[in-house]
Amino acid sequence: MKAAHYPGLPGPTPVAARSAAGRGVAFRGAALLVLALLLAACGKEQVRPTAPTGASQRHWPQVRPTDPEAANAVLMRAIGLVGTPYTYGGNTPESGFDCSGLVAYVYRDMLDLRLPRTSRELAGIQGPRIAPEKLAAADLVFFGSKGNVSHVGIYVGEGRFVHAPSTGGTVRLDRLDGPYWRDHYSGAKRVLN
Repeated sequence: MKAAHYPGLPGPTPVAARSAAGRGVAFRGAALLVLALLLAACGKEQVRPTAPTGASQRHWPQVRPTDPEAANAVLMRAIGLVGTPYTYGGNTPESGFDCSGLVAYVYRDMLDLRLPRTSRELAGIQGPRIAPEKLAAADLVFFGSKGNVSHVGIYVGEGRFVHAPSTGGTVRLDRLDGPYWRDHYSGAKRVLN
């Protein structure tokens, strides 16, 4: 039967097609459940996910940015660059990014805001130093050791940040409370006032 609002299309009406599709989804769901149970019975510990050891998940309060529109523009652009290759000294999507090149590019591209080029210079910009529980979207988060800043990212909220981590990698999202980042966190600065 043809549906009146789908002229020229042979086959079942959308309701009948949805009903048949629903039965197919239910069958596939049941088959996947059986397969999962079989795998769990065979593998025991090997197929069970385990919680990361030593990784404590903290509560990250949601703090409203001073300029939500500007912060949103920065976040959307930064997240849109996830997957771009890391390149030492890179500062465009075409050339790839290093950490400070990513930050400088995003702020320049979205807000025409010129920021310093290195993570150390970015850490030294004027602006309030932000406590971790006061982080707002688009704040800059810094990492290093022994008082030296060597890495920077853009905070996106809920304890996550976008950054260009290392040679051979790509721009990605990570968690501030991940083992490496938690141990090397050195502070944050608010660029948007």
